[in-house]
Amino acid sequence: MQLADRVCEPCQGGVPPMDAVTAKEMLRELGNGWTLTHEASRLYKQYTFKNFKRALKFVNAMGEVAEEAGHHPNFHFTWGEVELEIWTHKIGGLNEADFILAAKADRVFNDMPFNQKKTA
Repeated sequence: MQLADRVCEPCQGGVPPMDAVTAKEMLRELGNGWTLTHEASRLYKQYTFKNFKRALKFVNAMGEVAEEAGHHPNFHFTWGEVELEIWTHKIGGLNEADFILAAKADRVFNDMPFNQKKTA
C-alpha cells in the first residue's frame, strides 16, 4: 500500500519522535523532492506554480486534506510558490503520520487539473 493511501492518524503525544535513521528510510519511500530539515525532525518541500491562483488552489485543497486528517502542516505561500513544512508539533519531531501527509500532499499536487497531461 502506498503512503498516500494510508490513513493519517495524528500522534496524540507521549511518544518519542522518529530517529534520524528511520526518518531517512521513510524519506526514501516518500521521494519526490522532500527533504529532512532541523536535524531530521521536519519534512520540507517546495511546490511551484505558474501563478498565484494555482498556488492558492493547492493550499486550499491541501488544507481540506489536512483538516480531514486532523494533522496540519505549516504553509509558506506566495506568488507561484508553496512551501510545506510538516512535523508533529506535540512530539517536536516526525512520526509516520507526517510522511503519510506528505505523500497525500504530492497526490493533491499531481491531481490538480492544471498538472494533468493532455491526451489527444
